[in-house]
Amino acid sequence: MIKYTNKTLLNSVELVPENAPIGSVLWLHGLGADGHDFVPVVPELDLPKTLPLRFIFPHAPLRPVTINNGYVMRAWFDIYGVSLDMEIDEEGIGQSVALVNQWIADEIKRGISADKIILAGFSQGAVIALHAGLRYPERLGGILALSGALPAAERLFSERSPANDGLPIFIAHGSEDTVIPMMLGQASAQLLEKKGYQTTWRSYQMPHSVCHQEIQDIAKWLCLVFKH
Repeated sequence: MIKYTNKTLLNSVELVPENAPIGSVLWLHGLGADGHDFVPVVPELDLPKTLPLRFIFPHAPLRPVTINNGYVMRAWFDIYGVSLDMEIDEEGIGQSVALVNQWIADEIKRGISADKIILAGFSQGAVIALHAGLRYPERLGGILALSGALPAAERLFSERSPANDGLPIFIAHGSEDTVIPMMLGQASAQLLEKKGYQTTWRSYQMPHSVCHQEIQDIAKWLCLVFKH
């Protein structure tokens, strides 16, 4: 795959397959990281050559983060405290959802239909992937939500799009995660399943990170979604 930086409509890193892509994965990083964070994961997926996908890794906006004493860093929304049960920055989430919608529109203009676009995210990025994907007015390919949770779920489900009812969702978490406890991820998976989404839940013995087995499971899920 060929790596490009800041080549798309908005600020991001992009990996382009050798053959013309048949789909795209929009992958959102976690708090304080940037679009380069998950680039090394793509070769580890070892996807078949019959499944050429374009991977886009956006950079979150720079903003002060309350929990980090107002330090300015890349973040998809502000975090006010250690508990996701506290007040949630719904305005910031909404702004990032609007950005994701622009990235999706960019991919559609480049010839990738909405149902061939996967929204993926880690931690904060997982929150945005879920909030954007379930609200999106056209049918998407699916959602990957890694080591995240589902804050403001009541409002989200009241605004969810019927176009994405039953959408495939891969949701995974580490059992030793001390940043976002696994029980929050698992509860999110159970709620999504209850709402009728095609939910695949996986847990791994790891902290707030990714592991080799998880990457292998993601690859299998992508092949399943794209019927390869």
